[in-house]
Amino acid sequence: MKLIILDRDGVINVESPQFIKSPEEWEPLPGSLEAIARLTQAGYRVVVATNQSGVGRGLFDMATLNAIHDKMHRAVAQAGGRIEAVFYCPHPADSTCDCRKPRPGMLLAIAERFNVTLRGVPAVGDAARDLQSAAAVKAWPVLVLTGKGTATRDAGDLPPGTTIFADLAAVAQELCA
Repeated sequence: MKLIILDRDGVINVESPQFIKSPEEWEPLPGSLEAIARLTQAGYRVVVATNQSGVGRGLFDMATLNAIHDKMHRAVAQAGGRIEAVFYCPHPADSTCDCRKPRPGMLLAIAERFNVTLRGVPAVGDAARDLQSAAAVKAWPVLVLTGKGTATRDAGDLPPGTTIFADLAAVAQELCA
């Protein structure tokens, strides 16, 4: 089975420093929906792993998060793609939970759900915590320069083996060539 793990904000959709708090605020990045469609059509199972501390902070509730994800699923489907599952950490940033990236708990849950090892599985993110989480489970850390990606690259200290692409479309082009 071919699997790819994507962060949400800054990879699939526009990043917001004030959080994406409603379906109306969720806006796909140019080319991201088509990239997911291309990955799906190439046989990849696309899974999203996203920190959503806005829930824990009380900025939005679970019903709103589900509505945001429903909009994302519908938009991806309209482009011809599919997201198999969305894993999220609803805890605030100061939480000591195991699921909040950079900790590996969310990715380990994905491995368990899909009964796979994550060694070498591309894990695409725009922040250091995404890459650190990927490295912790021996996945392949992939940085995109959308969202916080350029600042993450410029800050340095990327995990060994990190590969950098302009955006999710470039990742799909490389993996589906």
